[in-house]
Amino acid sequence: MKKASIFFITTAAVLITGCGKYLEKEPDNRAKLTDPKKVSQLLASAYPLANYMAFTEAMSDNADDKGQGQVEPTNQSPYLFENVQTTDQDSPDNYWNECYKAIAAANEGLAACDKAANPDEYKKQRGEALIARAYAHYMLVTLYAKPYDVATAGTNPGVPYVTEPETVVIKQYERHTVAYVYDMIEKDLLAGLPLIDDAAYDKVKYHFNRSASNAFAARFYLSKRDYAKVVQYATASVPNFLPNLRPWNTTYQTYGINNLPAQYQRTSEAANLLLVSCPTLYNYGLSYVVYRYALSNDKMDEILDNSISVTGGSWSFILGYVGSQSNPAIPKLNYTDFVYETPTSNFGVGYGVISLFTTEEVLFNKAEANTYLGNYDAAINDLNIYMSTRITGATPGALAPARQITEAKVLAHYNGTLPIKEALVAYILELKRAEYIHEGMRWFDMLRYNIPVKHDINNGGTTGTSITIDANDKRRQLKLPDGVKLSGITDLNR
Repeated sequence: MKKASIFFITTAAVLITGCGKYLEKEPDNRAKLTDPKKVSQLLASAYPLANYMAFTEAMSDNADDKGQGQVEPTNQSPYLFENVQTTDQDSPDNYWNECYKAIAAANEGLAACDKAANPDEYKKQRGEALIARAYAHYMLVTLYAKPYDVATAGTNPGVPYVTEPETVVIKQYERHTVAYVYDMIEKDLLAGLPLIDDAAYDKVKYHFNRSASNAFAARFYLSKRDYAKVVQYATASVPNFLPNLRPWNTTYQTYGINNLPAQYQRTSEAANLLLVSCPTLYNYGLSYVVYRYALSNDKMDEILDNSISVTGGSWSFILGYVGSQSNPAIPKLNYTDFVYETPTSNFGVGYGVISLFTTEEVLFNKAEANTYLGNYDAAINDLNIYMSTRITGATPGALAPARQITEAKVLAHYNGTLPIKEALVAYILELKRAEYIHEGMRWFDMLRYNIPVKHDINNGGTTGTSITIDANDKRRQLKLPDGVKLSGITDLNR
């Protein structure tokens, strides 16, 4: 269904279009946010109920043209850096709309907090709404605008930062600048953080809890290159990494290919800091494996090199194949969630639970920040903790000396061509690339570091042509949906 405004009006919003006795009646008491509990219920919708992995993974250098496999616009068009001609789930347009739906819910919640006679009783809800609003805007500005750079952020166009409920059919907006959007994100983030209280949630990991909120702050300040704050918030998010990392070389080895995906996204998994359940075909039926433009055997060998670079040893990630030997995978995204249209129907919508923030990301962000601060020992110590849970046969927390990362080994890995700071950052990005195969996270690092990407096009079993997207290519930024032109925005990036 086409939408006229920049985002959808939530069920709690009241649209005033005229006058008359009909409008003098209360249409639905459920629309009134009369107590903190009802505001909390509304804020369950303040998270983008959409999956970005299909297009971010396809745009990254994790994807390859396998020459065969399932072809979907949300997978093929991003790989070819073409505009995705659909608004269905897993598409960029759908993600844009779902982000602004989430922002609308957050704004309705904040309006209710402002109108309350007893605002002190709404502090927890205000905190969640502010951080949720900041997060959705952060994801939008990351995907639809150029990366933050202090030299250009004041002139590069960002995205509309919406801070109040939409009460007209077509409201006019402007994109503002990247700097403006970042300033507003920071304002909301810092105002919301002190108000977050985990006791306010029945299902803590489906809300911006303390750990997830601080993880978001660490990611935000890494994008802004404020490295001292990255360390500050990463430490607040996960004070002790070892017991909170995914147990790949211990417990996970007992699950096997079929049982691992269910565990990977569970709330009981300590590594999952924030989860969301959303409509997606990317997870369902292992589509992310059988898509044509996805992880290939060549890419798997490139990313998961055994013996592992710098440390030696073998990765403990569980690898398998789906359908044929051309579809390698780490089966970690749950693929059986499905909601039927009605209790008696045989059709419906595939769902997936995805983790928006994890302990592993917090560790990588902290290590990267410490590297830029010159705290190499601290960065390497955290990386060794991580590797002790990833190398087959290693004892978590007690990596053997022969397997430990050292400055000398990292320098040798790059043949002495890079100074230690650049070499260590490059190595962190290598590890992070391996950790998040299939999950789309690699693209965000490629954006931050302006890493070019080359995609080969397979014609009849042989590589025919290729597409190279360099740092200045406009196709790195997603195209804004055509519908935003009704709201006064004419620069759609492409």
